[in-house]
Amino acid sequence: MRTMGYMPTEMELLEVSQHIKMRMGGRIDFEEFVKMMSPKLLEETAHMVGVRELKIAFREFDTDGDGAISSLELRQAVTALLGEQLNAQELDEILQDVDLNGDGKVDFDEFVMMLSSM
Repeated sequence: MRTMGYMPTEMELLEVSQHIKMRMGGRIDFEEFVKMMSPKLLEETAHMVGVRELKIAFREFDTDGDGAISSLELRQAVTALLGEQLNAQELDEILQDVDLNGDGKVDFDEFVMMLSSM
C-alpha cells in the first residue's frame, strides 16, 4: 500500500485484513487489491497535487470530452509529451497497465492512479 502512495494507519490495516479474510476467503490477487484500494488511494493522492489540476490535465488529454482517454487520445498525448510515436504494441501495453476496469479507455480514476504510480 505504501508503494502505491497510501499511508494507512494501524486501524486501516486491520480493517483491510479483516475485509480480505471475511469477504474474499483470505486471498486476494493484485487486481482485486488495486480495485479495493483505489478509493482510498484517490483520497490520499488528490490533495497532493490537487483535484482541480488533475482534472485540468485529464481534460487536456480527453480531447473529445467523453470523460475517458481513448487509445487514440493516449497516442496523441504520448506523442505530444515525449515527442515520439508509439507503435501499436507499446500503446496496448500502456493501456493494459493503466486500464484497470478493462473497458479499453482510461477514466479519471485510472488517470490519477497512473500519475500516482510514476
